[in-house]
Amino acid sequence: MSTARLELPPKLIPVFTGPARYRGAWGGRGSAKTRTFAKMTAVRAYQAAEAGERGLILCGREFMNSMEDSSLNEVKLAIESEPWLAAYFEVGEKFIRTKNRRVHYAFTGLRHNLDSLKGKAPIILAWIDEAEPVSETAWTKLGPTVRAPGSEIWVTWNPEKDGSATDLRFRKKPAAGSKIVEMNYGDNPWFPAELEAERLADRERLDDATYRWSWEGAYRENSDAQILAGKYVVREFTPAPDWGGPYYGLDWGFSQDPTAGVKLWVYDRRLYVEYEAGRPGLENDDIAAYMMQRLPGIERHTVRADSARPETISHVKSTGNGRRQALPLIIPVDKWPGSVEDGIAHLRGYSEIVVHPRCTAFLNEARLYSYKVDKNTGDPTTIVVDAHNHYIDAARYALGGLIRRNGPRGGIF
Repeated sequence: MSTARLELPPKLIPVFTGPARYRGAWGGRGSAKTRTFAKMTAVRAYQAAEAGERGLILCGREFMNSMEDSSLNEVKLAIESEPWLAAYFEVGEKFIRTKNRRVHYAFTGLRHNLDSLKGKAPIILAWIDEAEPVSETAWTKLGPTVRAPGSEIWVTWNPEKDGSATDLRFRKKPAAGSKIVEMNYGDNPWFPAELEAERLADRERLDDATYRWSWEGAYRENSDAQILAGKYVVREFTPAPDWGGPYYGLDWGFSQDPTAGVKLWVYDRRLYVEYEAGRPGLENDDIAAYMMQRLPGIERHTVRADSARPETISHVKSTGNGRRQALPLIIPVDKWPGSVEDGIAHLRGYSEIVVHPRCTAFLNEARLYSYKVDKNTGDPTTIVVDAHNHYIDAARYALGGLIRRNGPRGGIF
């Protein structure tokens, strides 16, 4: 056949368009990335066989003790889903090959079996699925093994550790010309109702970090190092008249960091994060108007802001003779030696931190805000990493009037 119609998730069309040595996708469940890449391996095999090429389509994982651990079944299902591919391949219990015997599949574990492929048919394509745990040693060995003219390496994975070998190679520092995208359930135009029901159930029953790792492609970090691990939940809420607050806080942006603001409430030993607002590059003249549009009522309440920038506080407090909007009740937050640690202890002193689903930046920081991990032992230290903390700092400032020095609890308890 000369032409065939393929339906792919729109986000993956550029990945498979044009030449590239590396193609890939990373993200959470239900994105259709694995099924799409499995199908496209068969398309590549078809193209190679029709062009008279002979060689292997290598499907690898870090470990493979048996064919049950491989991508064999995924490729079979993908071929069966396209009648023209099903007619072109011979599919057995443990093998897949083109009917003209020019191209066949090989399934292997990279950790122990990669060397056995040397000297066999040239590898046209290597697809590494579930690639998160693949070691740097395996990646280093794989590249020279896949050396046929025009050969490619494809990678699909669910991220787990920030800085893993796969993360560094294909997400943080991909080779020039790589075509690699993030794919999550929202990028799958055929996301089924059954998975949507499961996703919504997970949204309710899982902690946010686990949910976002499973469905949204977030890293699954060391929970012992995560400062707010087990403390925050995500759900909608409406503040009641008897709640404490609202409490507003602002953290000033520096360089590429956002100026970040939050609106909080306190009730029944719980902290509620109702609104957030933030953007890098926000000019001082625009801060008040920007926050007023996104943090309802901020201009009518006390706002505690980072005291490291007193000139910014003065600027935002003033209308500039009517030229701009202002936050007239903004004040500098008190700081003291250990105030960060006391603020963290205060945040962890709540029975729950309830985050409204619209506060996505706060949620991202809550998941990533961490203690430094000892590089030799992997154990968390007591040193707070100065990152992923702009909205967290704004929350500490907002609660500054409630935080007790050298202790987790203030008047709210």
